[in-house]
Amino acid sequence: MVQTSLVEWLREQDDGFLAALLRARPDLAVPPPADLTVLATRASIRASVQRACEDLGTVALTVLEALVLAGAGSGPVDGTTTERGPRWWLGAGVDGATFRAGLAPLRDLALAWGPDDGLAVIPAASEVVGQWPAGLGRDGSGVVATVALDELLAGVTSDERRVLEVLAQGPPIGRSRGASEGSGPVGALVSKGLLVRRDTETVELPRQVALALRGDRPMGRDVDVTRPDVTVRERDPKTVDGTGAGAALEFLRRVDKVLEMLGAEAPGVLRSGGFGVRELRRAAKAADTDEATAALILEILLGADLIGDTESLTPEWLPTPEADVWAAGPEESRWAVLARTWLELPRLPGVVGRRDEADKPVNALSDGPRRPPAPRDRRRILQALADLPDGTAVGSAEDLAQVLAWAAPRRGGRLRDEMVGWTVEEGTVIGVVALDAMTTAGRVLLDPATREARHPTEAAAALHAALPAPVEEILLQADLTAVAPGRLSADLAHELAVLADVESAGGATVYRFTEQSLRRALDTGRTAEDVREFLTARSRTPVPQTLTYLVDDVARRHGRLRGGAVASFLRSDEEVLLSEVLAHEGTRELGLRRIAPTVVVSALPLAEVLDGLRAAGFSPAAEDDGGAVLDLKARGRRAESRRRGANARTGGVVHDGTSVRAEELVERLRAGDALAGVRRSVAGRREATGSTGNLASLQAAVREGRTVWIGFVDAHGVAGDRVLAPTSVGGGVVEGRDIINGELRRIQLHRITAIAQVEST
Repeated sequence: MVQTSLVEWLREQDDGFLAALLRARPDLAVPPPADLTVLATRASIRASVQRACEDLGTVALTVLEALVLAGAGSGPVDGTTTERGPRWWLGAGVDGATFRAGLAPLRDLALAWGPDDGLAVIPAASEVVGQWPAGLGRDGSGVVATVALDELLAGVTSDERRVLEVLAQGPPIGRSRGASEGSGPVGALVSKGLLVRRDTETVELPRQVALALRGDRPMGRDVDVTRPDVTVRERDPKTVDGTGAGAALEFLRRVDKVLEMLGAEAPGVLRSGGFGVRELRRAAKAADTDEATAALILEILLGADLIGDTESLTPEWLPTPEADVWAAGPEESRWAVLARTWLELPRLPGVVGRRDEADKPVNALSDGPRRPPAPRDRRRILQALADLPDGTAVGSAEDLAQVLAWAAPRRGGRLRDEMVGWTVEEGTVIGVVALDAMTTAGRVLLDPATREARHPTEAAAALHAALPAPVEEILLQADLTAVAPGRLSADLAHELAVLADVESAGGATVYRFTEQSLRRALDTGRTAEDVREFLTARSRTPVPQTLTYLVDDVARRHGRLRGGAVASFLRSDEEVLLSEVLAHEGTRELGLRRIAPTVVVSALPLAEVLDGLRAAGFSPAAEDDGGAVLDLKARGRRAESRRRGANARTGGVVHDGTSVRAEELVERLRAGDALAGVRRSVAGRREATGSTGNLASLQAAVREGRTVWIGFVDAHGVAGDRVLAPTSVGGGVVEGRDIINGELRRIQLHRITAIAQVEST
């Protein structure tokens, strides 16, 4: 059986296979390997092999264990026979198709290679499998003769057999408690050669003894080749998408509330970094949700670069300018940005509020929730849901965790099962998951093409299709409320948000008109007639008189006082009104001073003066330098975007880029491998003849059309080499085509250190 090395096998694979390998094992590409020899070396490193094995399923890991037991780590083994090869180790319950199915991912990850009748594995695989593969000890064939083994086992006592059966299940090591030879069951087994003493207190069960006890199950267990059954429930896909769309809109509403709260209150950054517990409670109250959801919103906003800290001496958490750009987009686009940010978020919002190793609470936006593998694990969990047919829901998160544990037993660490629950819960809040099933928008979001796109437009389109048709009318009621019987159109929602405040949200949102909300509308330049016309045109019910009276009353009092900047000024055609303002006790702290019968000025900013007047019971309005009503509504403070190159539309998530560069890396690998081959071929034939000899050799190569290997030193004194087909030599420079990558190269003659002719093949 001829053994092929890993590097030789890699050279035989096509470019598509190598690109897929680099995508599956991105650590192999950092930094970019010079050639396939370097790639093969990295692929054999224990740490890299361990990372690769984390993505293997139960069947593949079992096949790898069988290959190690069959000796594939030290030489090729035959995978086509059941005679003491890996197939024999797997037992009769594993057929050839199952064996090949488990072998395929091992080859794809370059953990195993070679033809079926000459399989080899990475030597480091034996360390990954563990010291006792399949719970078996070391080979002890010299301790007990095979022909005598059956007789010895038949003659053991019941106590001795119990010891053997326990050790046969693995691990094969046991404590002998200092038993002397021949005393007690352990001592008797040692004297018979059925146990081997490793030290004064430790005994080991030899491999062939364990195999004899295991019978037709060499690995000591039935190989689990069947995916665990999961309880599923059938849902109407339209119902799933509709429920998810409703959750998405509710999530956006809560995000807007949190942004509004941050802009108004500017919570301080903790000394240790992060968002305070009390501030988190306030954010949850502002968004009308629980603290876990508030923490999720904050983590996503930070990941999308929609909030940041001011990085001052007393840093505060504030929305960034990107938040204003994001807020101006349509609902489905805004959702897609947040959903993809969550999907690629290298943090676990679910740990917020827990205790860390130092028994301190883990704060939102601190280093505590940081988990770099989180995006990979989150995608894996959601993909398990997406693999189910449309509208199919899992029975519970526990069922899903069992499937994932079978699909990747080494993945997830101590938080693996909890991560499943968190992902399903968070996905449900965001609208990626609904009724324990994946939504269509969620499936699109998981698509690799969507991941590579700069903007998840497909996911936004999928959500848009699931959203109910926008409602163009509201229902006005006599108690100064308006009911929105569904999702409002963008222009209606914007206008109503100016005129009224949300009182309750849900399937039907209730808005309330108040003096403050109507004054807010008038502050933007709208008139009472504009408000009445809007209400009449957009209400399915008649406009109640109570609302009409309120609009007219607020409008009659609104703007009777006009303010401007001196720092600020007040003017009114009614001298008596200004006298009343100046005489009012509530205005004394405003520093008002009359400079004309109809004009009063103040050193305070205009917004503070107007707020003070309103608190005193007056109804002033701001005006610009042309006399038109000016809207001074507070828009909240902003923090500078920390990641200058990030874009809120992409969620600000930085990928490792390996998948994008895989094909380019393969080209470089092929070129580097070809150059390494040339180096080997010219070894021993390199000429160091000086500048005159170099010139003659190169001129001869140009005349005869030969290819040459050239060693040189660059301007920094770093040695390098090229393989050129020289086209011209002159002016102290040789020019030629690089046969490795086809580029035109120019090398100065005085920097050349050696030349060798490359023989044609």
